[in-house]
Amino acid sequence: MFTRTNLRVLPLISLASKSNAFYSSHIIGDKPVLVRDFIHSALYHPLHGYFSQKSRSVGVLPNTIRFNQLQGRKAYMRYLDNIYKQSDISWFTPVEIFKPWYAHAIAEAIMRTANFSVPLKIYEIGGGSGTCAKGIMDYIMLNAPPKVYNSMTYTSVEISPSLAEVQKETVGEVRSHIPKFRVECRDAADRSGWGDVEQQPCWVIMLEVLDNLPHDVVYSESQISPWMEVWVERQHDRETLGELYKPLQDSLVTRCVEIMDLDKTKTPQSSAVTALKSIWSKVHPKPRRCWLPTGCLKLLEVLHEVLPKMSLIASDFSYLPDVKIPGERAPLVSTKKDGSSTDYQDYMEAKGDADIFFPTDFWLLERLDHYCSGWLKLQDDHSSKKGKKRRTITLETSAFMEEFGLPTKTRTKDGYNPLLDDFKNTKFYLSVPTHNTK
Repeated sequence: MFTRTNLRVLPLISLASKSNAFYSSHIIGDKPVLVRDFIHSALYHPLHGYFSQKSRSVGVLPNTIRFNQLQGRKAYMRYLDNIYKQSDISWFTPVEIFKPWYAHAIAEAIMRTANFSVPLKIYEIGGGSGTCAKGIMDYIMLNAPPKVYNSMTYTSVEISPSLAEVQKETVGEVRSHIPKFRVECRDAADRSGWGDVEQQPCWVIMLEVLDNLPHDVVYSESQISPWMEVWVERQHDRETLGELYKPLQDSLVTRCVEIMDLDKTKTPQSSAVTALKSIWSKVHPKPRRCWLPTGCLKLLEVLHEVLPKMSLIASDFSYLPDVKIPGERAPLVSTKKDGSSTDYQDYMEAKGDADIFFPTDFWLLERLDHYCSGWLKLQDDHSSKKGKKRRTITLETSAFMEEFGLPTKTRTKDGYNPLLDDFKNTKFYLSVPTHNTK
């Protein structure tokens, strides 16, 4: 099972409404904030956020790993362990560990379906160290017709200034890539940064981006109590944080609840069944917590608006083991210091020193994608005969790599292949536009 860190198993504790660490006023001020805003500050604050403090959050391997020179799984794990200890990097992305083969597979997927009658445009959201961009551009330079490479553009939209600089250095290793590549240091979910709508076909790549997008939490006191949105506020002692519950009022939270159909009140039930549920919930109340991918919803809404003919390739965790934080689709909150990892028991303990990453519900991702394309909204109109605006497929990482990549390049001497064998909890999501664009 692949995770970002070598997770240390901690004893499970009950949810505390307060967190006992001191918090910088830069992460949260005097007024309550929605959970997504707290997470956004903890990860992306320009000065104090986890991804902004320094580029240590994502590592760059100096050399390609020669898997065919490793005996097997033990040798591979020992090799990785040494790299982590030497670098004190939080984690190496899959595209980094398996460079250049991981990026080459993505490039091959693009080349098989791209429309080469127009210049190839690629946008990457959260480009990390720039290894994916360089690998894709290398592959297209070597395998596509010269006119495709010569006319292509590759734009990285990166929120972290430090990582943006690393990307320029990485891609700049190949001189001919430089005029075709640019980094825009901004938040991809901010509509104002995109400018005019791009009417030409393009590709959008998001690798391990969904897991770091801010989420919200909704809470219900019992099985039948209404959902409430969760806010984070400072306590009176000024050194602890607590949760504040309010009726649903935020438009993004409300939309997400509706898309996810959390309030399944439309299902017809007899008055007797309703009464029994009410009695049972009073006798045995069971609080509910659900994490909402509101950051993903916001990003997809913006992308569908500004890039209506985009094709999307996204890869991320479908499952995370040993999650201690309560709630459906809850995150792991992990920090690394002196080569060892620690998992926090409460998301409010993250104060710029910890990664916060979520599992991706790929069924829900597809639903959000259809909603933002405009198709899912039409389903309440039963007279509409319009088809889906997106053609989508979700693939296991092994299936994607076997279809588009060269698995023999990541195989060890005894046949063990970490890219195919260890990434069971990651998937690829591909989404392309259909002709139903109106």
